[in-house]
Amino acid sequence: MISRSPSLEHIRPTQMSSNLQRTARRTHSFTESVIREMTRVAREHDAVNLAQGFPDFPAPELLKEAAAAAVRADINQYAITWGAPNLRHALADKYRERYGMDVDTETEITITCGGTEAMAAVMLAVVDPGEEVIVMEPFYENYGPDAVLCEAQPVFLTLEAPEYRIEKAMLEEVVSSKTRAIVINTPNNPTGRVFDQEEMQAIADICIEHDILAITDEIYEHIYYEGEHIPLATFEGMRERTITISGLSKTFSVTGWRIGTIIAPQHLSVAIRKVHDFLTVGAPAPLQEACAVGLNELGPDYYTKMVSGYKARGEVLVKALQEAGFKCQQPQGAYYILADFSDLSDEDSMTFGRRLTVEGGVAPVPGGSFFSDPARGHSLARFVFCKQIDTLREAGERLSAFAAQG
Repeated sequence: MISRSPSLEHIRPTQMSSNLQRTARRTHSFTESVIREMTRVAREHDAVNLAQGFPDFPAPELLKEAAAAAVRADINQYAITWGAPNLRHALADKYRERYGMDVDTETEITITCGGTEAMAAVMLAVVDPGEEVIVMEPFYENYGPDAVLCEAQPVFLTLEAPEYRIEKAMLEEVVSSKTRAIVINTPNNPTGRVFDQEEMQAIADICIEHDILAITDEIYEHIYYEGEHIPLATFEGMRERTITISGLSKTFSVTGWRIGTIIAPQHLSVAIRKVHDFLTVGAPAPLQEACAVGLNELGPDYYTKMVSGYKARGEVLVKALQEAGFKCQQPQGAYYILADFSDLSDEDSMTFGRRLTVEGGVAPVPGGSFFSDPARGHSLARFVFCKQIDTLREAGERLSAFAAQG
């Protein structure tokens, strides 16, 4: 028999309040996403949103029709937890044809709810409490919190502007007996760097020498303007120790579909799939089918036009930023520009970013959010250019007017 008190009046409000307000310590060391916060500020002040990396133009018609067809065909229930067979086979074909990687569709591919869940699932699956994860900064803001959620310690390695180049000696300095993994993001958000063969080889050498896992975020793998994208898993000795994260969100301009991908050796995929299962069960079934169609039927012309379109957009925004007094350069890949506003203001990045949004009508992401110590990004702001040319031109006019105000 369960006995309940007929009244809670005997419990003092202060006692109840204290207990109800308590939250898990693991959440105390990081904030909510600054990127998503700036999107809210942009909406509130009717600003051009150059903060969050989502396109304001349509996805390919082929993809939309495939999604609608899948829904009409009643593909509306759970897909296999680790991914619909059609999508896994399409991915295996892509990795073989583009990168020369043989991937087992049954044991080495996991489809997740976006790259964000992919990174969290991977960290939770392979990193133990007390271990260390090397994160290069400036970084995409999820990596540190993901390590913290594992009760691990993120160890930050600062890449110096404007080259943001990786050197083997720098990596050696941050490796310890507790190092479990290194996170690599190329093409890089927020710097726009595409790490070259020498840099990737340096990472591979460190991983092999110190028996470390590599977790690569390759979500922008098809969006580069200089150099080439080289998956770390293709380097000698790295296939068995590399977990490759990517997805279709950026490639097909469907960031809201949340289709992420993980390629990992079977012995690691077993653990990753367990975590993924209990986090989300599976990614949206009809949208997986549509992405499979996209991979199978959108040929080389699609990727060429996508890249040339982004390059043109980037040139428009770089010019607008430079004319408004920002210091920046054309990125090598992805669709972000990390700009220095020190000639315009001596404010910190958060203050400046909010003022630019409210007074100037253009929303960036404050640069401090990409560093473990926000002071390192004191005079930086990140702008996205995955927008229509007209949107970017409107932003440019607003930036010029803002700069003229002083």
